[in-house]
Amino acid sequence: MDDPKPTIAFDTEPLDALYRNQGIYVYTRTLLAQFRELASGYGVEVCPFVSRRAENDANGFAPAPGFAPVSARWLHSSRMWRYGGAWLSTRRMRPDVVFSPTFSTLQFRSGAARVVTIHDATPVIMPNFAPMKVMRKLQFALKHAARHSDRVITISQCSQNDLARVLGIPASKISVVYSGYDAERFNAESPDPAQMEGLRRKFGLERPYIFHHGFIQPRKNLKRLVQAFRRMTGRASGPEIDLVLAGGLGWRSEELVAEARAAASPRGRVVMTGPLSDSDLVAMIKGSTLVVIPSLYEGFCLPMLEAMACGVPVIAAASSCIPEISGNVLKYFDPESDEEIAERMTEALAEPGLRRELAERGLARAREFSWRRCAEQTLALLKEAARTG
Repeated sequence: MDDPKPTIAFDTEPLDALYRNQGIYVYTRTLLAQFRELASGYGVEVCPFVSRRAENDANGFAPAPGFAPVSARWLHSSRMWRYGGAWLSTRRMRPDVVFSPTFSTLQFRSGAARVVTIHDATPVIMPNFAPMKVMRKLQFALKHAARHSDRVITISQCSQNDLARVLGIPASKISVVYSGYDAERFNAESPDPAQMEGLRRKFGLERPYIFHHGFIQPRKNLKRLVQAFRRMTGRASGPEIDLVLAGGLGWRSEELVAEARAAASPRGRVVMTGPLSDSDLVAMIKGSTLVVIPSLYEGFCLPMLEAMACGVPVIAAASSCIPEISGNVLKYFDPESDEEIAERMTEALAEPGLRRELAERGLARAREFSWRRCAEQTLALLKEAARTG
């Protein structure tokens, strides 16, 4: 008789409608879609939690060979799910392993091996970059996940080093699995001219523009980017160019908004678009002259990879995982120096040959990443955890 297939419970709380298009949502949804295709070939049964009472996008995944959604009573309430509901649902299901794509769901011993993805160590490395009440909850959940998980997946070597250093997780317990990007959307094809013209009219863009996209929060260091832009365009010999910041406004964004208004000059202005549709985001990346990534801390930096995959020249901060993920093929700067950021932007804008070189090297590096490879490696780790505990 064949051995029964190992069962993998999949925590789908990050697919709540509240998180749509955030990084953790993209990671969770993409892995779940890939697992649905791969599970039968890996000899496992993946069981995502679903609930008709929840506005959760896991509900849209139909059963398939090796893929069997399981109804979960508490999934409709994020608070109930995180603080006991997931654990109770896991105990009732009795899987061999439970996989949480985020550390915020508290899981206690239930007889199943527990594998959790911890994307980065932001709550303990940069505790001042969110409201104190929020950060304390995140710190507690992060330390709980580190203590109660059998294995930890993270998305860069930098994050592995940080987690081992600040949380004391044995390096042998942490596996690095690089994320991917949507290669069908983010590619080097030219943007649609009519769409670009419409976007330029919509946002009042009459000049070339520098671009940045992602949820706007302090660790993204956008205030300093705006200061560097103001320094650059304020020079008599400075370029005539705009700076476009795309993304939803997060904590302390009012400081950035004020800085952006103050940066307006005859040579350029800062445009804040808010969140963009998938199609408009890709077009705006492809239509830019330069993408700048000034982050103080990242676990993977998907926006950088997406821009590189579009064949756009990118310059970036020499911080955290950014040189690792970009393969050291970009031009880098000290993210705490607005003067150095301004110098790197000026250099790239003045030299078409440099921009062409950055675009070519970035595109080649981006092609080394894929969601299918990420899913295959993750599923193999989960199967191993189901076997060994």
